[in-house]
Amino acid sequence: MHTTSVSTKCSIHHIFTVCLFTITLIACSSSGDQIRVNAVAPDFTLLDQTNEKRSLSDFRGQWLVLYFYPKDFTPGCTTEACSFRDNWRQIESMGASVVGISVDDTITHKAFAQKNKLPFTLLADPEGVVAGKYGALRLFMGMKMARRHSFIIGPEGRVRKVYTHVDPDDHAEQVIEDLEALQKAH
Repeated sequence: MHTTSVSTKCSIHHIFTVCLFTITLIACSSSGDQIRVNAVAPDFTLLDQTNEKRSLSDFRGQWLVLYFYPKDFTPGCTTEACSFRDNWRQIESMGASVVGISVDDTITHKAFAQKNKLPFTLLADPEGVVAGKYGALRLFMGMKMARRHSFIIGPEGRVRKVYTHVDPDDHAEQVIEDLEALQKAH
């Protein structure tokens, strides 16, 4: 009887583990369709770290590096932001702007930008609406978070490059290489 009890407990534990894993996969799924190259970039208007409204149309006529990231002050997000900071002048000299978006609020963005001396715009998307439009929204244990996705948007407002597998350590350098190639082809 004792072995049956242990066997039953193991079966229940196994079923519980499988159910939890399945729920986690569903919860972490992306909401919204993934944006494709040459699609018109979805418009947005969000508040930046200084509480000013910023829209996609503010960047019309120039190249835009739009990157989504999960959370201010986390190691990977700090690495990625600082890499863009360290390469910002080169990106800017190429006629491009850098904009980061997460579901954090403007107060957190302001502190994050100040602490890391970020010279570019961070936009607050607390409801995840814009992240959803770009296929970069995920739910994790009931919390909305942005996936680490990036987009290069051309001066005409079309998505020219999509990144869904981003390494925070070398992403800025990869963006620079791709931006150079896209500008030559443009």
